[in-house]
Amino acid sequence: MADTTPQERILELRKELNDHNYNYYILNSPTISDQEFDALLRELASLEAEHPEMADENSPTRRVGSDLSNDFKHVEHESPMLSLGNTYNREDVREFYERVRDGLGGQPFEICCELKYDGLSISLIYENGRLVRAVTRGDGVRGDDVTQNIRTIRSIPLQLRDELPYPARFEIRGEVLMPWESFEKLNAERELKEESLFANPRNAASGTLKLKSSAIVARRRLDAYLYFLLGDDIAADTHFERLQMARSWGFKVSEDVCLAHSLEEIYAFIDLWDEKRSSLPIATDGIVLKVNSLAQQEELGFTSKNPRWAIAYKFQAEKATTRLLKVTYQVGRTGAVTPVANMEPVLLAGTMVRRASLHNEDVMNALDLRIGDYVYVEKAGEIIPQIVGVDTSKRTSDDGERVKFITTCPECGSTLVRYEGEAATYCPNDASCRPQILGRIEHFISRDAMDINTLGPETAATYFSRGLIKNVADLYQLTVADICGGYPSRRLSAHNVVEGIAKSRKVPFDRVLYAMGIRFVGRVAARILARAFGSMDALMAARQDELLRIDGIGPVIAETVVAWCAEEANKQLVERLKEAGLQMEMKEEAPLGDKLAGQVVVVSGTFNMHSRDEYKNLIEKNGGRNASSISSKTTFVLAGNNMGPSKLEKAQALGIRLVTEEEFLTMIDEADVPRQQSLF
Repeated sequence: MADTTPQERILELRKELNDHNYNYYILNSPTISDQEFDALLRELASLEAEHPEMADENSPTRRVGSDLSNDFKHVEHESPMLSLGNTYNREDVREFYERVRDGLGGQPFEICCELKYDGLSISLIYENGRLVRAVTRGDGVRGDDVTQNIRTIRSIPLQLRDELPYPARFEIRGEVLMPWESFEKLNAERELKEESLFANPRNAASGTLKLKSSAIVARRRLDAYLYFLLGDDIAADTHFERLQMARSWGFKVSEDVCLAHSLEEIYAFIDLWDEKRSSLPIATDGIVLKVNSLAQQEELGFTSKNPRWAIAYKFQAEKATTRLLKVTYQVGRTGAVTPVANMEPVLLAGTMVRRASLHNEDVMNALDLRIGDYVYVEKAGEIIPQIVGVDTSKRTSDDGERVKFITTCPECGSTLVRYEGEAATYCPNDASCRPQILGRIEHFISRDAMDINTLGPETAATYFSRGLIKNVADLYQLTVADICGGYPSRRLSAHNVVEGIAKSRKVPFDRVLYAMGIRFVGRVAARILARAFGSMDALMAARQDELLRIDGIGPVIAETVVAWCAEEANKQLVERLKEAGLQMEMKEEAPLGDKLAGQVVVVSGTFNMHSRDEYKNLIEKNGGRNASSISSKTTFVLAGNNMGPSKLEKAQALGIRLVTEEEFLTMIDEADVPRQQSLF
């Protein structure tokens, strides 16, 4: 140590800490205590602070994250991250196996059986052994660059060990997960703060990875399992060999993988994990089956939607019985009131379940619930707990208190209403009902609305609790001093927030209208109204009969818009937003042509060439009109991969034409540049 320079010691500490991370998170065999690890980390942090010239974005000290705001840039994948077709029974597995056998002309083949993790798909790029980029799946073609947040996940190596024979550049894909333990802890903390709970670990992981503060991401202890290795210089001819290779390089690859040589061996793997999955520390919802040989994968190829050499088997929902203690109610952004069953804790699919959604009044009444009933609970898709029935044989009498839907809002006491044709029940007090106010602020700043990407929902809720904002108009009055309070260290992040809010003044009027959060006015309806009236002033003055004359606007939307515009609080809100400089008039967009003039198009599924939003924009710029649901007025459906089964059935019943992505681009004469397909 005496002859070691600070710079050399920094490099030594980084290597030592990376090795300890590998031992702890990958091998599950720590060689030093947590206190010893923390002491080494503090020493490194101190040396790095003294020697800024040694800064390295992949240093182990970056694992703790930063309070500075992250901006997520859209990055196009080098090859699309496609999804697998799902199956839910053994017969479909058998048919898959026979299709593979027939497609290979009787050649011997192996099937690699793996667990299907239920998290957020991620693509990691390494160059010279260093993590250089991490991108979410997104729409399959492009995703968000979340590299700074990914660096906080300790099971993801930032720097591979030098002695390993890895390629100069490669990509590895996998799943970012929130372990059950972290999920339970996070929801317990949110419940104490009276914040909305995450429905499942997948949503929690996804929401966490998109947080602007990587320091918060680090505290939530995400994990990652990697399962797909891509690259030009990987000396392995099978998928299984590549998994072993990735594990040897220091990646967290599950040991629970096996090679099956027959259908019976596949069934045995499914049966094994159907029993064992509840004991896993992370969420799984099925099994992935892949032809092992890469050459045979290439020979089998793809259908128009999925690979012929892989399939996902989804587990049947696990069911348990427990006792109903009480029913409480939650109020959402739009005022929708959701009944929630509170039950005696029961272990279900790896986690203790205490609450389950009852959806709405009709569902609740159909169950004919009594307080004290023993109810059947299962997880839809292994994630969302729901009550699916009552064990009436365990009722001691019929005198139990029957559960009746409430008539007043549990938050503000307003009398609830139910609109004709709607399954949900609503609190009409959108002006002062706290959950609705917070929900509207969250909606207002979201990407599809004002896209204030420097301000997250949690931070906005904090501003609300501090009294800095009472509604969305207050955002435009915020100053750096307001946000910082007495903490100068917050000045940079506060400046970013204020700057992000200022940029939102350029958002076009149709998105401003959508951001207002008028009940039943989604993105399509907002655009229709913005184009029909041209300005907020004209819309505020519109009569209900004028709204009904607009194609695509029905009685419910018309009535709701007129009522919203008539409320004095909303009039004042609009005036304040005008004064803040938001766009309150529709600017003319140069049309691309009139090839779709008079045509009504429904967009459904996922696409390779453009995102759904881009296609909707192309439809409108070519004179067409977007619709969210299929009806006799629909001209055609722009059908992508994984089109919704209900929409497909309705289109077929009405004889509506299905148009592929390639056909549509030809229809509007847009250059069609083919993209190479690759799984995951």
